[in-house]
Amino acid sequence: MKLLLLGDIVGRKTVEHLKKTLWALRREHKIDMVIANGENATDIMGLSAEDAQTLLDSGVDVLTGGNHSFHNRSLYPMLDDNPSVLRPLNAPAAAPGSGETIFETTGYRVLVLNLFGMMGMEYSGNPFEVADRALHRNEGRYDFAVVDMHAEATAEKQALGYYLDGRAAVVFGTHTHVQTADECILPHGTAYITDLGMCGPEGGILGTDREVILRRMTTGLPQKFTVANGEIRLRGAIVEIQNNKALHIERFAL
Repeated sequence: MKLLLLGDIVGRKTVEHLKKTLWALRREHKIDMVIANGENATDIMGLSAEDAQTLLDSGVDVLTGGNHSFHNRSLYPMLDDNPSVLRPLNAPAAAPGSGETIFETTGYRVLVLNLFGMMGMEYSGNPFEVADRALHRNEGRYDFAVVDMHAEATAEKQALGYYLDGRAAVVFGTHTHVQTADECILPHGTAYITDLGMCGPEGGILGTDREVILRRMTTGLPQKFTVANGEIRLRGAIVEIQNNKALHIERFAL
């Protein structure tokens, strides 16, 4: 089967762009399943229930999150009730929602895990221990696993990739919004990339209006973040899976 993995979605214009284009992209590339990180889709920090539903209706099968998953309270009921909308599994137990789901498509049961890193992230538990427990807990209930590691540190993402090599079919990183060029198949058959990049407007800084970021960095004063106004570009990866192992991974850029 073939997966399309989309990096952090930034801003409602990108949500509307995917609404118009994603089903056609799925047909063009013969995609069986789409996983996208949606934690920046609404006003850069957070995801509203309305935008989450639009993305699901537009062809995203599972939405993952990260450190901004809880910024928009309208999403809380959806996190509890919709298994296709995830937040990091290693968030505190009091947080709404779940960080794991099993999605069935084309005869496969795909376990999707959403984790965030320990370095530079608030309130996160150990993602290595949490991943171990999730794989053990779901043993026999899935055909292969896909993991979104939402983290600041590239070393932490790479470490998780090697830690889960042969146990997950795919480990991909999100959060930094810059697509890395290290896509590969690890020694025991896991497809890996450190960061999928960003789905959002060009010309800004990580999807944010660059003048806002420059003011913040040159003055040290707080600024209200606004989404950049450039052309919408999509970044991610396409992965082919066979016999529960990755056959091929390639960067996606459009």
